[in-house]
Amino acid sequence: MFRFPVRTLFIPFLCMLQLSACSKPQPASQAAGVAPEVAVLTVRTAEMPTEVELPGRVEAYRIAEVRARVSGIVAKRFYQEGQTVQADTLLFAINPEQLQASKLEAEAEVARTEANLINANDKLQRYQALVGDQSVSQRDYRAAQADAQLAKAEVAAAQAKLNRAKLDLGYANVRAPIAGVARRALVTEGALVGKDEATHLTTIEQIHPVYVNFAQSSSEVFALRKALRDGQLKGSDGGLNIQLLLPDGTLYAGSGKLSFSDVSVNQTTDSVVMRAVFDNPQHELMPGAYVRLKIRQATNPKAILIPRDALIRDQFSTRVWVVNAEGVLESREVQVGRAVDKQWLIEQGLQPGERVVVTNAATQTTGAKVTPKEMPVARPQTAVEASVSATSNLSANAAVRK
Repeated sequence: MFRFPVRTLFIPFLCMLQLSACSKPQPASQAAGVAPEVAVLTVRTAEMPTEVELPGRVEAYRIAEVRARVSGIVAKRFYQEGQTVQADTLLFAINPEQLQASKLEAEAEVARTEANLINANDKLQRYQALVGDQSVSQRDYRAAQADAQLAKAEVAAAQAKLNRAKLDLGYANVRAPIAGVARRALVTEGALVGKDEATHLTTIEQIHPVYVNFAQSSSEVFALRKALRDGQLKGSDGGLNIQLLLPDGTLYAGSGKLSFSDVSVNQTTDSVVMRAVFDNPQHELMPGAYVRLKIRQATNPKAILIPRDALIRDQFSTRVWVVNAEGVLESREVQVGRAVDKQWLIEQGLQPGERVVVTNAATQTTGAKVTPKEMPVARPQTAVEASVSATSNLSANAAVRK
């Protein structure tokens, strides 16, 4: 009579286990209803430079094509290709024999015309003494005057011819018109030059300093000017600060100055052409090289920066989580500008003093109660610190090269 089925005993035992599991204590935060902590950043404004990065091409400061100004045979080349030459340096010598003969012929012509002028003046003086007592007619006297003037003109023409012959003889020595680097020779000794045209002998390029040509889209230029006019950006009193990045990505030691900005928009590229000047004492910048320019055009006195992890992007909008005064999460749509290091520049949507969630933004929900925990503010780098950092990078790169 005391024998029960095993199934009858097992069912009450299982119910007791379930009741025991349900009676386990809950975490203290859930039991007390404490809101979870979230890291927030209080929005503050800071002064930040407005920079753009544009491609550019290096161009020689001055370019002079050295050409033969007289015809003849090249006798000798006096410079080494790639050599830095000064203005008036002798580069080529053209055989001067024919030019010297032309000079001697011009000198002889001058001597002949001067002799004719002496005779004409002597005749005129004799006629002046005889015309008073009518020993010479007025007609003969006027003819003597005309002969003297003609002889004087012939002397002037001969003298001009002689001067031209001297110039041609001087052009036989081809000299550098400017200081710079003489490129490869386009002719060799024995070549006939200047026969039918001014033969191109070589080219000299001045590459200290150098130009860097670049262009910026017209829409960006218009937007910058509008922002400066409306007071959203503050212009730089000392002009644009232009830095140059070499093809290998390193920062060039010297800074540039804007020397030219076109007054019209290129209809083909819809851009504004500009030009900067850079010192190039070591000839590190070579004409034709592709470089990039970092241009500080203005300063934003009320810039708002937030960390990258604070943004939530989807196909419709870009949002952040804002903790209101009651500690409740609100979704806020913002307009994002450019990236600055590991932060985003916020153009619209946030106001100073608001608290933005900066961690685990994708896991938050609207209306949730949270406990904000302030995180340190990432201070933007100043111009002095940027200069020191750039100098340190240059020193490090130089050490690696060594």
